[in-house]
Amino acid sequence: MYSAIAANKRNTIFIMVLFVGIIGAIGWAVSYVWYGNSSIAPYILAVAAIYAFIQYFVAGKLAVASTGAIEIEKSDNPRFYRIIENLAITTGIEMPKVYIINDPAPNAFATGRDPRHAIVAATSGLLDIMDDSELEAVMAHEMGHVQNYDIRVSMIAFGLVSAIGFLSDIVLRSMFFGGNRRNNDSNASPVMLIIGIIVIILAPIIAIIIQMAVSRQREYLADATSALTTRNPEALESALTKLGQYGRPMKKQSTSTAHLFISDPLKPGFFSKLFSTHPPLEDRIARLHSNENKF
Repeated sequence: MYSAIAANKRNTIFIMVLFVGIIGAIGWAVSYVWYGNSSIAPYILAVAAIYAFIQYFVAGKLAVASTGAIEIEKSDNPRFYRIIENLAITTGIEMPKVYIINDPAPNAFATGRDPRHAIVAATSGLLDIMDDSELEAVMAHEMGHVQNYDIRVSMIAFGLVSAIGFLSDIVLRSMFFGGNRRNNDSNASPVMLIIGIIVIILAPIIAIIIQMAVSRQREYLADATSALTTRNPEALESALTKLGQYGRPMKKQSTSTAHLFISDPLKPGFFSKLFSTHPPLEDRIARLHSNENKF
């Protein structure tokens, strides 16, 4: 467990470096496509570095805002709030802020830059279908993300995907509708121009692949953390089974925040399955079942 936490802290730096590198590559590509040289690439790289620093502090709030989650106090939902309180005491971490998403799709997520600034949330649909032990197991999974510093890694991945997708979209729209601003007397190589365009197109896909790789193993680890915390892996198995039975796409969907949730909140489709940030629920249940005696 401690080695996983240390690895996640290292991964945070690695992902931020990747983020700046991909944005820098986009900057280089834009420079060649528009101006035939790399004159503006350093400026875009500098902006990317500043953005990465800001993202570290605000991505959690942005993720919450994108889901429509509403912060609650104990009086708003005593059952849910007390479960989080008990888990915070059991795991020895600070009480996170608690949110509810008004959505019939059963799901939950955690975010924040570290355990001191953590946020956990569940949908109204999850609260409706889970009994107390199942709800405790699901939220122990989310608190496991907090314990293991998965929330920090996931938060940076959220910022990476959203920013790169936004930037690439702007560049591609400008290319197709704004014309090519590259000087006619430029000596830019046609091969370099083609490479630049390919970089701009592939950047969002690369970002999603990074997000997917980061998230899948984190889900298995959080499942194991939940089982160790509650000493009741059967409850999480039951909860995951219900998620498979009652799961549906959430009303507010975003590919950039999908990896935060315990179950994939996106509408099923070929590409969503191909680039899913979650391992299949059946695999997670089977892994928990095979390791019951170890917990």
